[in-house]
Amino acid sequence: MKKIVPLLAAATLLIACNDTKEDVVKQPTKDGSIEALLTTKHEEGYDIMTTQYKVWVKGKVAKLISKTDTIPSLGTTTEEGEDKDGNTQNLVVPKDYEFFITVK
Repeated sequence: MKKIVPLLAAATLLIACNDTKEDVVKQPTKDGSIEALLTTKHEEGYDIMTTQYKVWVKGKVAKLISKTDTIPSLGTTTEEGEDKDGNTQNLVVPKDYEFFITVK
């Protein structure tokens, strides 16, 4: 059972992630689905990755699985930003990880 939940969540994410975005879902089907949320939070010198799964059964959350890991920071990069007045400025921001899901 422990191996099935991440596999089903990964499958759900893979199906939802396509280039055409024809099947963008605003709310998961709560009759029987697994909702997955992956986030990173930047700290000084490291990042915190949180993976959360909600298992929906008959309209209720049957199980909530949450895992937190500390991962190496990717450093910083420079991006151009614009304020509300239209002024642009180069900003130093933390690099973000890309998420890829592989389903077997």
